[in-house]
Amino acid sequence: MSRLSRASLATFCLALPLVTATRVAAQLPAVQLQPVGPELSRPVAITHAGDDRLFVTLQGGRVVILERGLLRSEPFLDIEDRVSCCGEQGLLSVAFHPLYSQNGFFFADYTGAGGETVISRFSVSPADANRALATSEKVLLRIPQPFANHNGGQLQFGPDGYLYVGMGDGGSGFDPQCRAQDDSSLLGKLLRLDVDQSPDAPPYHGIPATNPFRGAGAPLDEIWAKGLRNPWRFSFDRQSGDLYLGDVGQNSQEEIDRQPAGSAGGENYGWKLLEGDLCLGSAAGCGFPVPACGSSGYNSPILTYGHQSGRCAVTGGYVYRGSRLPALAGAYLFGDYCTGEVWAARQNGGAWVRELLSAAPAELTTFGEDAAGELYLAAGNRVYRVAAPLPTHCTAGPNTLCLLGGRFLVEASWRTEGGASGQGTAVPLTSDAGYFTFFSPNNPELFVKVIDACAPPFDRYWVFVAGLTDVEVSLHVVDVEAGADQTYSSPLGQAFRPVQDTQAFATCP
Repeated sequence: MSRLSRASLATFCLALPLVTATRVAAQLPAVQLQPVGPELSRPVAITHAGDDRLFVTLQGGRVVILERGLLRSEPFLDIEDRVSCCGEQGLLSVAFHPLYSQNGFFFADYTGAGGETVISRFSVSPADANRALATSEKVLLRIPQPFANHNGGQLQFGPDGYLYVGMGDGGSGFDPQCRAQDDSSLLGKLLRLDVDQSPDAPPYHGIPATNPFRGAGAPLDEIWAKGLRNPWRFSFDRQSGDLYLGDVGQNSQEEIDRQPAGSAGGENYGWKLLEGDLCLGSAAGCGFPVPACGSSGYNSPILTYGHQSGRCAVTGGYVYRGSRLPALAGAYLFGDYCTGEVWAARQNGGAWVRELLSAAPAELTTFGEDAAGELYLAAGNRVYRVAAPLPTHCTAGPNTLCLLGGRFLVEASWRTEGGASGQGTAVPLTSDAGYFTFFSPNNPELFVKVIDACAPPFDRYWVFVAGLTDVEVSLHVVDVEAGADQTYSSPLGQAFRPVQDTQAFATCP
């Protein structure tokens, strides 16, 4: 993924229960990185299939499902028998077809037994939406790798419906064979494939008619852009369609490249002549003409940063388009593998400016996006949600009760039909057969219960609420440990029907 000669992916060992933001600018919202699910073995990619499941790629050769915070006991995909791991090799990402709900196709990028990059298609089981068929593999591409590092590894479908593939320069250091500039090599490139051409027969893909180099000879038809060192993670802005790419640098500088939506392709991002916006100037090993550093034929990065303070390798992220952090709308989030720093970047008067948003554990391998546009990242051996800080207390008042016990915070307020507020007496949250509370005796018509039903067959936390029609109720329940919250309310004149909420806190240990 990144420069793993400095920090190996072989052991993901650092995990923190909760990481709070370092807030450095007034316009940035406070955020927390809230753990989602249990510890995992080498998570390297996070994506969704258009529903509320998160699919986490594990470098060793499995894809697992996190559903409402729960890890399913069986993997979605297991191809450990054909994946070479680890270092910078392994199962590196998957991408779901835009019509996955109809055709059940998804695609994987992994390292094969001979060290080659393999791009394959798999199918979900028609009998089980949570299991893929490992035997359904159809290989689209096998790309030889001369060295074990700089494999790229990201797969993403663009807004045009085509599959984009990030390929590193083949490894070693300083691209000794100049493959990133070599039009006869797929290494050091961004590829674009039409996976809807020839879906039933080899090679199980075709070349889009609008690929910039389609035609006889070099450059190769699959190439969409070139001049990349190791494009470990890239993404498309779901609103604008712009492509953002984090290209890992050599010894001095990391870069973020941006390709505007509507680009005709063919961009050259400058490696190995350029590292970020630094001119290395060496064309050694090229054996063919390459533009000089100042040439207009190169596309400049929108952002760069150096290796000060332990920084070593960029982990590209996503433009935030979720709803829970409106102050981050339109900001591009990315980070550094070694330090765990997470930045938010925006344009300011035409220039791009990055500001520190948060600090994650080290070994920040990837960012991911769910179906609703909320962002996640993996660092160490955990997946984290980028979210607003959860309250850890509330202020009791004439019509408010605050209860904190175990993993739950309960904040409840109410008023009667006549406009009076009610002061109840709380029974503290306990662990006696679950977590629960009553309001009594002054307001016996309101009843709240948060039950730990993690034992089979339920495997959930359940929230029960009941009340009469002459009480207006607002109830905020926070699962502090899992970083999830839910609000329940009932207006005057409407009975607060018992709620059996098995979705709000599907976070059994």
